[in-house]
Amino acid sequence: MTRSSHWNADRIPDLAGRVLVVTGANSGLGLATTRELARRGGHVVLAVRDERRGREAALGIAREVPGARLDVRRLDLADLDSVRDFAGKLRADHERIDVLVNNAGVMAPPRTLSAQGHELQFAVNHLGHFALTGLLLDRLSAGRDARVVTVSSVQHRKGRIDFDALENGDGAQGTPRYSPMGAYNRSKLANAVFGHELHRRLTAAGSPVRSLLAHPGYTATNLQNETPVALVRLVFGRVLGPLLAQAPRTGALPQLYAATAPDAEGGAFIGPDGRGELRGAPTRVALAPTAADPETGRRLWELSETLTGVRYETLG
Repeated sequence: MTRSSHWNADRIPDLAGRVLVVTGANSGLGLATTRELARRGGHVVLAVRDERRGREAALGIAREVPGARLDVRRLDLADLDSVRDFAGKLRADHERIDVLVNNAGVMAPPRTLSAQGHELQFAVNHLGHFALTGLLLDRLSAGRDARVVTVSSVQHRKGRIDFDALENGDGAQGTPRYSPMGAYNRSKLANAVFGHELHRRLTAAGSPVRSLLAHPGYTATNLQNETPVALVRLVFGRVLGPLLAQAPRTGALPQLYAATAPDAEGGAFIGPDGRGELRGAPTRVALAPTAADPETGRRLWELSETLTGVRYETLG
């Protein structure tokens, strides 16, 4: 894949007969991703926290894509019980899953804990997706050209993981000096570490499943506009957004490429090809060295298994 390829959604292959799961599918990048997958004939499961909004999103897609195969299901990534319930029902209905797009996320809320007591951004952005992937891995192993696409951020390069704090179940370090953006960056680094380590373990196990990473650059979504932190909302949502941000249909291209392009390689990190990786067509980009560090990958993997209770038995 090169910068000159200018890959776009028109190049998504026929997806008829394939089952694709997209988390956070009712708005922003998830909605744009779901729309294009449905347009190419895929059976798309919209995994959403708010079923009403999910149904509204599905109706909107159906108006644009007559005959779209869409299935709205509730998934609250902040609650591991909800993740298990979602995965159990999906497994009961599908013997195979071809693509899982770990897209959903939260950005820069005040310090909040998940249902299991973990810092919310670490819980939603990383732990929920780690658990979901593990619970669906056997169905993905039975899939056709199966892939797991985990959505990170250019911000992962600013993240730091404090394992001593995380071992206490608190990615926020449990101090009054909690930084909403610092915790967001940490969660996006965790996404990157997870996607790379998953690739390493799948390869070592001889699995047919590919793990890829993607990031959307700077894209105008509800992630920035709905954050409770006023300064983040003002700077990223209202000031820089209209000037620099690209539309969700463009920002979704890296994850669509990772999910569908025949030449997408396992372990690849796909992002925009423009300056600073903020805008542009999909291309392969570099991971932060920390994200590709084997020891960091091992420690985060083992800790994530402990915190979620989900173990990837077939991968070791």
